[in-house]
Amino acid sequence: MDDMSAAVENPAGEQATGSVSTIPAEELARLTDDIISALKTVYDPEIPADIYELGLVYKIDIEDDRSVKIDMTLTAPGCPVAGEMPGWVQNAVGAVEGVSGVEVKMTFDPPWTPDRMSEEAQVAVGWY
Repeated sequence: MDDMSAAVENPAGEQATGSVSTIPAEELARLTDDIISALKTVYDPEIPADIYELGLVYKIDIEDDRSVKIDMTLTAPGCPVAGEMPGWVQNAVGAVEGVSGVEVKMTFDPPWTPDRMSEEAQVAVGWY
């Protein structure tokens, strides 16, 4: 993340640190909402919940040039869609009005655990 970007909090309540963005607050709020909405259209094919509510998205950085950098994981390193998921995320977020580009970085540090799931995802999988 560079010095001029905005970080978005994920469902687990974690937030990346960063400097104040030069993007106007109203536009940044719209971009943030639209990016999260786009992420909620991408589902893990084995679990009936979207990747955002599952807590698979660790960090979203919206850069001043309106490019978006996403750090995410999978429920397991051997997930059958590991090769396809970044493309799904890139396509979904890239379709958001105002986004100039999307970079998706896969990470397994820290490993995903079910406690990263939102209450909505826990209800969807019957754990709540």
